[in-house]
Amino acid sequence: MAGETQSAQPAQPAKPPKPFARLEAWIWTLIYGGLLVLVLGLATGRESAAVGWALAVPGAVLAAVGVVLIYVRARLGKADAKS
Repeated sequence: MAGETQSAQPAQPAKPPKPFARLEAWIWTLIYGGLLVLVLGLATGRESAAVGWALAVPGAVLAAVGVVLIYVRARLGKADAKS
């Protein structure tokens, strides 16, 4: 027993794979990034209308794409469950 160097730590179970982890990262990046750009566009629109619109519209589009991807992700999950 003296001089024994083996650790008595239990083996940790492997984490289950997340098949849609990259898609989920894109979803939240698009939503939060789009909302940030949208708000910047709204705030900038007080000084320069053209720049405000140039920021607000793409920001809204990015956020909308993120929301659509949430729907796509939900549909992919149901398709995987059927097979």
